[in-house]
Amino acid sequence: MDTNTLRQLLENVANGKITTEDATNKLKDLPFENLGFAHVDHHRALRTGYPEVIFCQGKSKEQVYEIAKRIHAKQTPVLATRACKDIGQQLVNQFELTEYDEVARTVFIPGPNTPKHVGRVLVVSAGTSDLPIAREALVTAHAMGSNVESIYDVGVAGIHRLLAYREKLNSATVVVVVAGMEGALASVVGGLVNVPVIAVPTSIGYGANLGGLSALLTMLNSCASGVTVVNIDNGFGGGFAAAMINNQSDHKGI
Repeated sequence: MDTNTLRQLLENVANGKITTEDATNKLKDLPFENLGFAHVDHHRALRTGYPEVIFCQGKSKEQVYEIAKRIHAKQTPVLATRACKDIGQQLVNQFELTEYDEVARTVFIPGPNTPKHVGRVLVVSAGTSDLPIAREALVTAHAMGSNVESIYDVGVAGIHRLLAYREKLNSATVVVVVAGMEGALASVVGGLVNVPVIAVPTSIGYGANLGGLSALLTMLNSCASGVTVVNIDNGFGGGFAAAMINNQSDHKGI
C-alpha cells in the first residue's frame, strides 16, 4: 500500500464510503505479513516510496508466487529479480500483463498504483556480455517510474562508438554505466556528462578480472567526479539508485 492509497482509504472512511471495520481489514497486514517462510514488508512503499522487491535466487517458485500474490493484492506493482525461467513462466501464467525479461532475469507485474514515468535514466553497457546486468538496471528503473533508454556495446576499446551518442548522454537525468573487464567506461562517461553516474561493475572478464573485483576497484578509484559505485553484478541496485535520483529531480516537463 502506497501513500496515495492509504490517504484515499482514510478519506473513504471519513466520507462514510467504507466502514471502519473494512478499513481495519485492509490495514491489518501493516507493517508486514508473516507467511512462515517470509515476512512480506507491506509498509515499505509508505517508508521508501516503492514496495518490496522479490529476490528470487534461492527461493522456490511456490515461495516466489506466494510473496508476489500478497504484494499484488495490495494493488502495488511487483518486481522480482534473478528469476529463472521456471519462476518467470509461472508468474506470467498467474498474473495478467506480466512482463518477463529472460535476459535480465526480471519479472514485472504492473498494478493500479504503478508510478507515472518521468525524467530519463540512460543505461550504458561496455559490452554485449554485460547485457544481463544492464537489462536488470533498465527494468528496475522503469518499474520504479523512470523513463529509460539504453546504449549497448560502447566500451573503451572502441571509444568512437560512445562518442557517437553524445547528444543522448547529455539528455539524461542519470546515467548507469555497466562494465566488466577493467571497468574504465564509468570514468570516461563521468568525464563527459554533468549528471550523476551510477557505476555497476560486472564479473565479465578474463582471470585477472577476479570475478569483477578489478572493475570494482577501477570504478571506486575513478578520477571523474560524480561517479558512485554499487556492488559487482548489482544491476538492480544501480537501477534503483538511478531511479531514486531521477524521480526526485526537476524534469521541467520531460
